[in-house]
Amino acid sequence: MTDWTSGYVADLEYTHEFTKELAPAHLAFCATSKGQKHALTSPGLTYCELGCGQGYTANLLAAANPQAEFHAMDFNPAHISGARGLAEEAGLDNIRFYERSFADFGDAPGLPDAFDVIALHGVFSWVSGENRQRITDFIASRLRAGGMVYISYNTQPGWAAAAPLRRILSDHAAQGSGPLEDRITAALDHACRLRDAGAGYFTANPALGEKLDQMKTMSRNYLAHEYFNKDWTPFHFADVAASLAGAKLGYLGPANVLDHVEGACFSRKQLVMLDAESDPVRRQGLADVFSNQQFRADIFVKGAQPLTERGAVAAWFDIPLTLARHYTGAPLKPAWRQGEIALDHAVYDPLLKVLAQGPAPVRSLLQQDLFGSMSWAEITGLLSVLAGSGQIAPCLPDSGAELRAARCRAFNRAVARRSEEDGRLGFFASPVTGSGVALNRLEQLFLTARSEGHETPEDWAALAWRILEPQGHRMQHDGRVLETPEENLALLRSRAQAFAARKLATCISLEVTLEAPAAASSPAQSAA
Repeated sequence: MTDWTSGYVADLEYTHEFTKELAPAHLAFCATSKGQKHALTSPGLTYCELGCGQGYTANLLAAANPQAEFHAMDFNPAHISGARGLAEEAGLDNIRFYERSFADFGDAPGLPDAFDVIALHGVFSWVSGENRQRITDFIASRLRAGGMVYISYNTQPGWAAAAPLRRILSDHAAQGSGPLEDRITAALDHACRLRDAGAGYFTANPALGEKLDQMKTMSRNYLAHEYFNKDWTPFHFADVAASLAGAKLGYLGPANVLDHVEGACFSRKQLVMLDAESDPVRRQGLADVFSNQQFRADIFVKGAQPLTERGAVAAWFDIPLTLARHYTGAPLKPAWRQGEIALDHAVYDPLLKVLAQGPAPVRSLLQQDLFGSMSWAEITGLLSVLAGSGQIAPCLPDSGAELRAARCRAFNRAVARRSEEDGRLGFFASPVTGSGVALNRLEQLFLTARSEGHETPEDWAALAWRILEPQGHRMQHDGRVLETPEENLALLRSRAQAFAARKLATCISLEVTLEAPAAASSPAQSAA
């Protein structure tokens, strides 16, 4: 490795992932859930992502949130070059990418003096102590009072058993030669041989053997950045909280909405012990012990501004929500740390059917008497479970909807063009939610065909095959590669018909189709 990497993996590029927890509307939902004032969906928001990787999340958010100004940095020139290319192709004028290290990012020309949001996903545990200090110094000097930080990291005690496995893998890869991808495969094979030879470490930790088998099927690009950096530190929550306290930050809450519903996370006995702990930092540490937490995604705030009890209710009233996933009417069975979460079908069924007609604020849902005799705590708990499980999503306000729609169409068309070559980009931007919608390569090709005037799933499948066949791409079914055009077309038609039946309506509702809608529709609060 060369010096500029500081021990971070640069041999393999990171994956093109989208992290929905970084979306302003999602952060706003979390803030309201925790009784915190915010202006996260207002015009003029300044947003900074540290260690943006391929920049796909930053680009998508910039397209879906043109009311905000985005800045994103990464040390890897290949990442930044690719991110800038996509931004230019999509015509984004509200994002700037910086090829910088943490040491010199603060001196970058054109960087704002203060940000409303600073986000770092999958960074803090994978950089040196020196760079972590640079990160906290940057936050201390550049986060505006009232601003928020999203930070994710590996945690203890969840990594206690698996930490030696990471060392086994990284040490073996470091001793080898040749491409890192090959060395990762060799390291996994080495660990499997240790397991199969009856190594006491694996005998005492049988789940790690299963983890090894899963890792062998995973992207080597992902594994390289997750396990094979020089620096890799799982933290206790108290240590991260102490580091950020030096930047005047206090803990607000989890970025995963399901973690806001404590009944879905802990048993009654555990809740009794948690409620007996008055210190919020020690309480989180105890919660990590109960859940054997391995990874945290947290929100911190600089200068908390709690809502009054009445203000908190009013803030919930104003949250616009939409259906984010196809709903058939069948019973929902979301599950989290304590297993399946019990939900009353008689309550959520009419609620989801109303949202299937279009976005609506919570106030409107209450006015339609959709919650029966539920208490306010039960109502917000239900909405949090539905949002956390991906069934519904918070929306952006009406203002700026037309510009958002145009920017998202341009971005999605750029992504769709790239998906004609490969399937690395798996999300479109939604002007309704200001966030991303997962669409695999085939689904993107079907939407491309639809935007070109092909009306039936059979026609969508035919266009997809015209793109895939010259590339040598073949479909797989039941573990078998389909060789003949007839077999491939038959499976493509089946996939296209399933997409039309199960997902297309949601795509139209979230405005992630590639053509302009026939008639403009309000994305947020028109039902008020």
